[in-house]
This record gives sequence, C-alpha cells and structure tokens, in this order.
Amino acid sequence: MKTKENEKSIVELENRINMKFPSLYVKFLSEINDGDVFEIENTGICMYSYSDLEERNQTYQIYEFEPKYFMIGQDGDLAYFINRNNSNDNSIYSNDLGALGAWGMKKEADDIFSFINLFRR
Repeated sequence: MKTKENEKSIVELENRINMKFPSLYVKFLSEINDGDVFEIENTGICMYSYSDLEERNQTYQIYEFEPKYFMIGQDGDLAYFINRNNSNDNSIYSNDLGALGAWGMKKEADDIFSFINLFRR
C-alpha cells in the first residue's frame, strides 16, 4: 500500500479541482491505490480511486447537474457522492444518475466508514 504517495496525489487532485475532501474520506481514499476500485462485498458498489474521480465526474457531468456534490462511486445507475462545498461534512449521499439535478440527494450515512459498515451486517 502506498498510502503516503496516495495522500500526495489526493492533495494534487484537490488543488486541480479546487475542492477539499472531508478528512474521513481522505483517510479511506488514501488506502485505494491508483487505478484500483474498492468494492463493497456482495453489493456491486464500487468506490473509485483518486485517479478515477476527476474523469468519472466529468463523464457524468456532475459539475453541471449537481455542482454542490462530487461523485465518489456507483452501483450501476445509482451514484454516491460527498458534499463539494463543505469539507467538514463527511456524509455520503446517493442519487440516480438519470435524475441528477431533478431529484434531491439522499443521505446514506454520516461518513464513508459508516456507509461501508451498512453492508457488513
């Protein structure tokens, strides 16, 4: 695991996209190596590595349709987000990719670790 190298790359990403990630999310993200995906067992939910985040948000036009949020993972058409405008908000949100901008975000958990634990019970 290249945690320190990953942390440096995460800071570079934050600077490039003009965003500060929540602290618990940074801790989680630093454990996923470049190009890897974190899969929550037996769910189909995939959380992206830092190297995929920018491209995924551009591909799904998140900046245009949900400018207050940043996509961090998905399960088919259901995407997972963090708050783009509040780095103190560690909450994880979800929304249907086909309904972005039309439906409100649904809060799934208080932080990334609580979100993952929802599926380990």
